[in-house]
Amino acid sequence: PPAAPPPSGPPARGSLGIQRAFARSPLGLLRLGQLALGAACWVTVAAHRYEGAAHFALFAAVLVWLLTLALFGLSLLGRWALVPWLGSRWLLTNLVHDLALGVGLYAAATGIMGYKAEQKSYCNLPGYSQHCLYGAYLGASVCGGITACLYLLSGLYCLSRRCRDQRDII
Repeated sequence: PPAAPPPSGPPARGSLGIQRAFARSPLGLLRLGQLALGAACWVTVAAHRYEGAAHFALFAAVLVWLLTLALFGLSLLGRWALVPWLGSRWLLTNLVHDLALGVGLYAAATGIMGYKAEQKSYCNLPGYSQHCLYGAYLGASVCGGITACLYLLSGLYCLSRRCRDQRDII
């Protein structure tokens, strides 16, 4: 009897390549800013002694930063189609991530760190000899506020693309 041909393997995927169009797009540049300032925010909190609500601020900043890193990596490599269910709705996924998670959680983290900075404002007086967390809390609050604004801008960019009936992020 004739031998049956061997079963075919999985379809070959193309080689990984950077999507230069995404890297140069407004969304790609905003993502880089979000990653840089988001890292500055959570590293500032994590590098100093923190307590109470600052735990939530750190959790929120790291969570959104990691999700942004994943979105940026998949978008940069053009591999968002590999994400089940969300890949076919990539523009909507980015929109919800930016407006709900990015703006919401970074605004909350900014408020928390601003409140904690206000609580420690007495220690920035000249001659105060104890370790002062005012500068760290204020720095984290400023970085968080600017990062929330960047998420708002990228969310509005995705919303404008969606309103123009475009379905892609580029």
